[in-house]
Amino acid sequence: MNNLGREIWDWVKTFIVVIVIVFIVRTFFFANYMVHGESMMPTIENGERLIINKIGYEFSEPDRYDLIVFHANEESDYIKRVIGLPGDQIKYEDDTLYVNGQAQEENYLTPYKSQVNNGTFTNDFTLEGITDESTVPEGKIFVLGDNRRNSMDSRQLGFIDMDEIVGQANIRYWPVDEFTLMN
Repeated sequence: MNNLGREIWDWVKTFIVVIVIVFIVRTFFFANYMVHGESMMPTIENGERLIINKIGYEFSEPDRYDLIVFHANEESDYIKRVIGLPGDQIKYEDDTLYVNGQAQEENYLTPYKSQVNNGTFTNDFTLEGITDESTVPEGKIFVLGDNRRNSMDSRQLGFIDMDEIVGQANIRYWPVDEFTLMN
C-alpha cells in the first residue's frame, strides 16, 4: 500500500473504533432523552433534552426526589420524581407531602405553589386510597410529576417496577442557556 492508502486505512480504523465506543457508551452507560409534555414543568420544560445516567442504579437504589426516566408502557418513557421508596407510607394532605408520617419539604415546588389561585397544588390522597397498599412494595417506587395538576404518574399508573427504570436524569443540555447539572 502506498502512503495515501495507509493514511486512509488509519482513518477508517479510527472511525470504526469511535463508532464502537459511542455505541457502547450509548447502549450501556448514558442515553439522550427529549422531554415530551408538561408533567414536570416548571422544573423541566417540554422539548428540553437530558442526559440519562443508565448505569448508576446498577450499583445503588434510587433516592427520594431523584428525577428518573422509566418505561411507562411499550411505546413511551416518562420522566418523574421519586417520592416513595420500598416500605414508605405516602399521603398528601393540605398541600403537604407526608412520608412515614413526617411532613416533607418539597422546596422545588415552593415558587409554584404560590401561583395557584384556586384549590391546592396537589390534591389530597393516601397511598392506600389509590393503590390498595399501605406501603410501597419491595422492588417498586412511587413517582409524581412536579406539575401535580397535569401529570400522569403513580396516582394513575400505580407503582413503578425498579426494573422499568431507564436511569437518572443527570444533565439538562438543551436549550444551551438552560444547561444544568441535576440533583
